[in-house]
Amino acid sequence: MLPPAEYDRVGIVLVSRSRALAQATLHLAVGLLTGPAPAPVAAVGRDAEGVVAAARQVDEGVGVALLCDLDETAHELVALLERAEELALPFPIRFCDAPLVEGAVPAIATAAAGGDLAAVVEAAEDAYRVRKTDNHHRPPV
Repeated sequence: MLPPAEYDRVGIVLVSRSRALAQATLHLAVGLLTGPAPAPVAAVGRDAEGVVAAARQVDEGVGVALLCDLDETAHELVALLERAEELALPFPIRFCDAPLVEGAVPAIATAAAGGDLAAVVEAAEDAYRVRKTDNHHRPPV
């Protein structure tokens, strides 16, 4: 986890089948930031106990966003959120239906800038609309 800032920000948990991938994503995203100090972010594998602990760790009282890598991890997170009260997960907590790397970068930047939970989720999910190449310069098939 990264150090807390001067004001409360949305916490972010990056979840992957590979904890190393989640951690590498965190380091990449934070390394790309040029503005304010990073938001509270944790990177974990997909075990439920680790996700719950990470969500509690990054919670500053204004919300937690979850991002993950693959569809099976997404299904596990959604099932976990269905048990949010039973597991005493922070509230509010939201799942971001976004690609892990492309979603983490804008989500962390938005949280670092003080965006609320809805803005962080929207920033992550907008990553599906970002093109990596210009439509006129698509690589040959």
